[in-house]
Amino acid sequence: MRAVVLVGGFGTRLRPLTLTIPKPMLPIGHEPMIARLVDRLGRGGVTEVVLALGFRPEPFVEAFPDGFCGDVALTYAVEPEPLDTAGAIKFAAEYAGIDDTFVVANGDVMTDLDVSALVDAHRSFGAEATLHLIGVDDPSAFGVVDLDADGAVRAFVEKPAPGTEPSNLINAGTYVFEPSVLERIPPATKVSVERDTFQRIVADGGLYGVATDDYWIDAGVPTLYRAANLDLLDGKWRTERCEAVAPSADVSADAIIDHSIVGAHVHVASNASVIDSVLLPGASVGPGAAVERSLVMGAVGSGAVVRDSMVGADGKVGDGERLIDATSPAVEP
Repeated sequence: MRAVVLVGGFGTRLRPLTLTIPKPMLPIGHEPMIARLVDRLGRGGVTEVVLALGFRPEPFVEAFPDGFCGDVALTYAVEPEPLDTAGAIKFAAEYAGIDDTFVVANGDVMTDLDVSALVDAHRSFGAEATLHLIGVDDPSAFGVVDLDADGAVRAFVEKPAPGTEPSNLINAGTYVFEPSVLERIPPATKVSVERDTFQRIVADGGLYGVATDDYWIDAGVPTLYRAANLDLLDGKWRTERCEAVAPSADVSADAIIDHSIVGAHVHVASNASVIDSVLLPGASVGPGAAVERSLVMGAVGSGAVVRDSMVGADGKVGDGERLIDATSPAVEP
């Protein structure tokens, strides 16, 4: 089976981290986000992943030079122009010559969903498209599904006003499609799968959903990207774990590392403290510095304080400086 993975976004919500690295290549527990996603798809029976890219594939080619991520083959489909979600799916699927049942996944969704079970349910429904659904406390920021007892979707409402949601079940970003879905999407056109394509399939009675209680998080925003890393450390993922400190990291014996991930080739100096944070590969934290609830890819100087902030690869918090609820380098809101 093949899968299309949507990785064409610019990662604006995670800037400045994504100024130097594509969002899907950011690490979750010492492995690139995309590698964890592709590995999960592979365990679910996917043998080829088509990456639907909105810009150059070079960082992915460099990361996977043999064209494989584990045992899963990679194909790169680079859109000539932004085509939104449905347009990107159609372009990538046709580029790769997909003509059978296939999986679609959003590249910044981290979950331990069993994809093979979703495919089996799709086939048992006789569906044209089947969505993975998750129940959440506040569904208003998502695509919300009204599901009947047989699993058929009666309505799909994209980001309803608070209090008007038909249920608490949201679109969790993994789908199984029949090739006929592609026929519903006009070629070379910017089309939303959520606002357009799903509505058409619902109208014809072909959209189904499967709700699960698997681990699930949208890692495309800073607080949730950090949470995805720390949840992995805490064992909240059912199928995956990670160590707090990468083997190549250099952490002073008297530094405090509390509920944090320290990536490859990171340096943490004497008397520094790192709490509820993620230090990405190559970061450095100077003597006596304090990092709390933050994401750091660059340099934090001696005695500096970084709290509720992000430091990009080119960012530097100088000796004794404070970075509170901000970014380095600064990013326009």
